[in-house]
Amino acid sequence: MDLIATLQFLNLNQVPQDWVDAVWDLEFMERKPLDHIMEDEVCAGGEKSFRSLIHCLLEHAAVQQQPPGRDGASQLQGVWMILGENRVSVTSLVAVLSSFILAAKTKGASVQQRVCGLYAASVYLLLLGIPGSIANKVFHEVLLDTCLDLTFHCWPQDSGRKRKKDGLKSSQADSKRSKPQRRDAPEMEMEEEEEEDELHFSGQELAKIRDAIAVLVQSLLRLLQTFSLKDRPQSASNCTQIFSKLLYIEPVLRELTFAVPRDLCELRSVPEMAFHGLKLLCSSRHGEQKESLRRVFHRLLYVILMMSKGHSGKPSLLVPSQAILTTRDQAVHFVCHLVDELKELALPFLQILLQHICFQMVEKSEYRNHGAQAVGMLTSQMASMDYARFIKWLFIFSGHSKMVHRLFSVDVVMVLLTQPERSSEECQDPELARFLSHKFLIQDLLFARRMDESPTVQGHALSCLAQCLELPSLNVTRAVHTLFSATGTQTVLEEELTTGSSSSQKTYQTLPFRTVELSSADSSSCDAKENLALLLRRVRDSKTNVRKAALQALVGLLKHGVIPTTRENLETLAERSRDPAVSVKKKALQCLGELLTAKPGSVEVQKAWLLGVVPAVVDSENSVQDKALEVLDQVLLSQVKHYSERRHMDYSERLTWDLLDLLCNECRNLSRYFSRGFTIWSKQNKFTPTFISNLISHTETEHAAGAWLLLSKVVSSVSTIQYGKILEAWDSMVRSHEVNVTNCCHILSVVGDIAAHLNEDTRGRIVADLMSWLKTFSLSLEVISAAMQTLYQLGCSEDVKHTQAFLNQHCGELVSICETYLASIILSANGTQNLNEDLMIKHLHTLGVASLHCPAKVGKRTVLLVESVLTSHSEKLAACQEELPASLPLSQFRENSLPTRIKAHGVITLGKLCLQHEELAHKYLPVFARELEVGTEVAVRNNIVVIMCDLCVRYTNIVDHYIPNISACLRDDEAVIREQTLIMLTNLLQEEFVKWKGSFFFRFMVALVDPVPAIASLCEYCLLHRLLKKNPEMFSQHFIECIFHFNSYNKHTSYNKFPQSEREKVLFSLKGAQHREKRFRIYRFLLEHFTDAQRFNITNKISQTILACFADEELPLDADGAEILSETFNVLSLKELKLQAFSAPAGGAGSEEPEEENVATMTKAVLQVVQKKVVSQVQKKAFIENTVPLIISLKNLLELKRSPVLKDLMAYLKVTMQDYRNEVKEFFAGDEQLAAEVEFALKTAEKEREVQEQMENCSVAPGAQTPTAKSSDLRSPAKRALLPFNFATPQPPRPSSASSRLALTDRRAAPSRQEEQSQSKSLTLGRTAIVKGGVSDRAFSTPKGFSPSLTFNEGLSAIFSDQGTSPSEESSILHVRPNEQTAPGPRRWNVQSPLQQRKTSSRV
Repeated sequence: MDLIATLQFLNLNQVPQDWVDAVWDLEFMERKPLDHIMEDEVCAGGEKSFRSLIHCLLEHAAVQQQPPGRDGASQLQGVWMILGENRVSVTSLVAVLSSFILAAKTKGASVQQRVCGLYAASVYLLLLGIPGSIANKVFHEVLLDTCLDLTFHCWPQDSGRKRKKDGLKSSQADSKRSKPQRRDAPEMEMEEEEEEDELHFSGQELAKIRDAIAVLVQSLLRLLQTFSLKDRPQSASNCTQIFSKLLYIEPVLRELTFAVPRDLCELRSVPEMAFHGLKLLCSSRHGEQKESLRRVFHRLLYVILMMSKGHSGKPSLLVPSQAILTTRDQAVHFVCHLVDELKELALPFLQILLQHICFQMVEKSEYRNHGAQAVGMLTSQMASMDYARFIKWLFIFSGHSKMVHRLFSVDVVMVLLTQPERSSEECQDPELARFLSHKFLIQDLLFARRMDESPTVQGHALSCLAQCLELPSLNVTRAVHTLFSATGTQTVLEEELTTGSSSSQKTYQTLPFRTVELSSADSSSCDAKENLALLLRRVRDSKTNVRKAALQALVGLLKHGVIPTTRENLETLAERSRDPAVSVKKKALQCLGELLTAKPGSVEVQKAWLLGVVPAVVDSENSVQDKALEVLDQVLLSQVKHYSERRHMDYSERLTWDLLDLLCNECRNLSRYFSRGFTIWSKQNKFTPTFISNLISHTETEHAAGAWLLLSKVVSSVSTIQYGKILEAWDSMVRSHEVNVTNCCHILSVVGDIAAHLNEDTRGRIVADLMSWLKTFSLSLEVISAAMQTLYQLGCSEDVKHTQAFLNQHCGELVSICETYLASIILSANGTQNLNEDLMIKHLHTLGVASLHCPAKVGKRTVLLVESVLTSHSEKLAACQEELPASLPLSQFRENSLPTRIKAHGVITLGKLCLQHEELAHKYLPVFARELEVGTEVAVRNNIVVIMCDLCVRYTNIVDHYIPNISACLRDDEAVIREQTLIMLTNLLQEEFVKWKGSFFFRFMVALVDPVPAIASLCEYCLLHRLLKKNPEMFSQHFIECIFHFNSYNKHTSYNKFPQSEREKVLFSLKGAQHREKRFRIYRFLLEHFTDAQRFNITNKISQTILACFADEELPLDADGAEILSETFNVLSLKELKLQAFSAPAGGAGSEEPEEENVATMTKAVLQVVQKKVVSQVQKKAFIENTVPLIISLKNLLELKRSPVLKDLMAYLKVTMQDYRNEVKEFFAGDEQLAAEVEFALKTAEKEREVQEQMENCSVAPGAQTPTAKSSDLRSPAKRALLPFNFATPQPPRPSSASSRLALTDRRAAPSRQEEQSQSKSLTLGRTAIVKGGVSDRAFSTPKGFSPSLTFNEGLSAIFSDQGTSPSEESSILHVRPNEQTAPGPRRWNVQSPLQQRKTSSRV
């Protein structure tokens, strides 16, 4: 093909020389427009003409690549010779081509301009590849870089997403511009122009642009095959960046092999060409291979991290679509391919790549999962020695100060555990051999994170620990067993671990690509008991995600037999189903289900499952209720099938009946929760006739107890049922001499529920059987109550009068029988001799239950007989006759010798009588109150508390007068009475039957310091989770009065003035030094649950109501007054009274939030800072105006009286002024002497802290060395901060403990200016020093004068950043000392031992 003919369309002869010169003078930095007529002519047929020109140049290139011979030598320089012979100016050709290239780069370029520009760039690159291009002045570096960048200027970004918008939105673009926007105007305009252009591209137009890009990339590949970039590192860097971006341009429909193609035309897709281009750049033709590999691996780093990274600035996350994930997988395989081919040359950079994948990982779970998979795949290419070095680095990295790094190290460990374990024999270095085992990964990396300062990391580590047991590796299972038990059965499951993912987007800071060298110290392992105890504590952790993860870990250990299914372990698991957090409750239910599935035959596991799941039916959260009901339905109801002797039950059915049997016997207390579930299920019509029939078929089998239990719950909600089987069971039970109590109660309940469907004869027969049964008084108390309820149901009818007549007849008969029996015992002189105690109790119980149904049949004689049961044996009752109320019926009491059990049941019976007759309540409430005070029988007093609280519900106004008598039982000698009283009073307070009147609140508070920890814990639960929610101001309203009440101080005009007897005052008094700890335990508890507003108000109120009274001498400063004032100052000094806005760090490690919520965290941190400033000013103003004058007055008064309280006042000021140590003189401007004393006290306290630090850190023994600043605690990552990089959100500094000690103990040594600068710019921890500014440019390098063996071989540690930093720039270097070289000792502290100081002073 004639070259000159193909160039005719460019009209080079008509191009003005002045224009050409102007273009070259501009250095191709901007476009100088060509004549419009000429440009239009070229563009008219430009696309076809450009392709012809490219084809012609390719022919010439193919010919010159042939070996010289015959006419080959003459053809080798044919292109330039042809152009010269035809007077075609090369400079004009380049200028015209540049015009098309720059035109395609403009914002509003059309499809035609873009295609022509891409073809023009291809022509230019082909010309560059022809030998002699430099001599003919074709090469220009700026134009070459422009050609390289043209692919992304011409290809519409995110076109696939934006093309789905309709044309109407495009037409509205102009109208949108007029609307106010939050974005900057240039940015808005640019985005809208891009959107407008891209919306007009059709599929055919995009295909044209794609084909032109493919031609350009092929031309670039041909250029790289012949044109060396050895002396042009910037162009090589640009090529690397362009190829890495081209990986995303289109999907690859076939598997890539990365083999060298025989012809570039075999590369069909642009990503294939890009990978081939990256491989070409790694060849020695384009410079030193190490630098080339460094550049290529650096660009592929962001592809693997799924980030977008330009020449400068922060990388941004890409949305992890399928295309992005495919490209990432291809990049990982490409790296593995390079390592396979280049071997030892690429391995050092593979180490660096792995380090930076870890170091630049983000917190989002999906990115972490894919990143960990990439690390696992890349490490599989490493030899054992290199692998061990990486694991050693990862071990140190796992203690980094940044939470996401520690989190990612756990993900990497989990991926590495799925790989085959490497043999220690493969590693020549014995020190590195230990890093090869899976045991090291689990125990030293994974399990070490259980003590992490971040709850997120703790939780993730525990979750992964549970997953380890599911891995098909015997060594992994054995390693976990070793952590928790000395011996155990290894479990191997042949299944792979899969991880979930989620997608989101966020921007993060970049880290220049070079090695990350760390240092650390060895950790010590805890024994199995400590590890288990720690895990159980994590189950009760304050952080929700930690508790969830610990639950999962605990269940995994229980499932696989690593730890035994003891009662303690199972109760710990079951109690989490009542966790305050809803997610933890659901997780606990899920874990209990997993454990029951794994160990269905364990009775202890069955009990734990019932204990956790059944009470969740009445949970306050509907979703938890639904989850519990769903689980119960699956395990219990759905497994009930028709009984047949020929059919063998599977394990699910056996489990169902085992659980029901437990509910009938050992877990009967859960029945009331179970009933709630059936109430809900009945509304959902879950109980079909088939289900009822299946249940009835089991009533005569070994599962009869469970069948009757379910029938007793479901019969009431079913209309049709087979009554024959039930009546047969009833007849059989009545005739039986031995009756199972549980079965009997359930059968009675079923008979009562079907009573409405029975005919009169059947009902009459059952009533007769019941009456004859009850008259024998041989039944247990539970059966008597159930029988009375069934009798009531049998007698119910629509006519209320008829029902009451039925009850009066039958229940009245029972009352009469019981009355006769009681009279024979009590009124007879020898009645108590040979007394049948059980028979007496059954008569009392029957009387009480029956009297509730027929109050009219209860006469005075009956009441007096029951009353006589309560006659006290104590002589206190007779001795205190004068003090008793007039209503106390002493004349009816006579001495008797009835046992305490009978008296206790007599109280219950008398209480039931009072429930039906108000006059009896009036009469006997004083008796009950007096018995609480002077009674000696524990059971009697306990039942009186229950009865009086029940009467309070029925007769609230009457019993309200006796609440002090009931609350006095909170200090009873018997723990069971204190606990019962606490529960009953909490119920009354919840339902608002009683109020916080008088001393009631303070008596309740005393239960917080109960000698029995369980009662104190119960009181705390009642206050926080039951009562405080109803009345949030409850604590703050009573706080000041607590100070007066617990110190028994009643000289104040307003506080502690409620009436109390001397006995009650002594009983609830916490006065004196011996009770100081109890008082302050109550104060702290109250203050901990104050809001900041309440803390602020209570502080001011204390000043006005207590301090002001003493300052004005309204309250005498006597001994009692001094105690109150001293206590007040001590209360004001409590840290719990300090506002949380000051004490809580804004976004610090202690309140670490996930980085996925970085925007919200940043906003919260800013608001906290602003709030802190505002609150600080308000508090400061209030303190100066309200408190300081009182303090000055009190100080003068205390000095005048020489009171010891002055010491407490100064201690309070010392604590308070810590936050205002620089403003002491301003605060106490009215008393300079006091200001000087406060300043002196603050300085003294500071010196005491310094001495304390010296005592802790300096050895007293002679010749002892000064401790170094090296951190050895692997469980405290904050002390081993690896790199304090600039985060996207503000982060608090993490000072080194050693540096803080140095600041405290070496104040006298004045550092030089150079030392001050280095200390202000860098953070030194262990063996690492980071110089300020190094993060933005160059992160890691080897210091001068060192040639150590770092993470990679041959001492290569500098990977230049995108700006091309040279190794000579030492201002941005992280100095890393090798492990082989001992670190120089720290600067000697100018500190002497306190003992030596004393000796020196004594000598003087």
